[in-house]
Amino acid sequence: MMRKNFLLLSSLSFLILLVLWEIFTRLSGWSENVFPGPLKVLASMVELVADGSLFKHTVASLFRVTIGFYLAILFGIPLGIVLGRIQSLAVVINPLIHFLRPISPLAWIPLAMLWFGIGDQPAIFLIFLSSFFPLTVATTIAVGDINPIYFQVAANFNFTRRETVTKVVIPAIIPSIATALRLTITIAWLVVVAAEMIAVQSGLGYLILDSRNALRMDYVIVSMIVIGFIGLLLDYIMRKLGEIEHAVWGKFT
Repeated sequence: MMRKNFLLLSSLSFLILLVLWEIFTRLSGWSENVFPGPLKVLASMVELVADGSLFKHTVASLFRVTIGFYLAILFGIPLGIVLGRIQSLAVVINPLIHFLRPISPLAWIPLAMLWFGIGDQPAIFLIFLSSFFPLTVATTIAVGDINPIYFQVAANFNFTRRETVTKVVIPAIIPSIATALRLTITIAWLVVVAAEMIAVQSGLGYLILDSRNALRMDYVIVSMIVIGFIGLLLDYIMRKLGEIEHAVWGKFT
């Protein structure tokens, strides 16, 4: 019943937004070329779906996010575990990470284009950067927060370093990592749209830029709507994965 009410209220909020959008369109005095209304945007969405453009650009963006995000997981989480366990190494590397982390991934665009040229590689690199540092920091903190008693028990059982990581560290940090992944995927999705406005010839970001140049504000808004809904979908998927993880992890704690 609560889930049904939640869906009803969520749908109502979108309905209110559409009504306000239509009212503002009519009262603003702007032409549809400047600020198209909901019906015009819906017709344009149907047009983009019919010719396959919307699907093509959406798949291109999701591909880049997936590759960059997985690369960040592959390198960021292991590095965070190492830094959380080896304090001497953390003293050397952590200042560098905290120096680079606040730099916007978009600031790397000129270098990314110089290093990788035009295409998927610079966008993937920017997504990797946007995800790598938050995941590394979150993992380092999670490992540092593990109760020292767990490591004492592991030492009593003569665990090897690998067994300590696989049987103590990883299970203990999974809840924190699940939360970090949910936050990071949102950042990655934001960055890919911005990167595609400069470094590639496809994707939803490129569609927005190309539509703006062609003065097709209806296409711009269609792209924005798709970006928003995919962002909601990605957040929902990560949240469900986190709930599954908590359920599974709860059986062993």
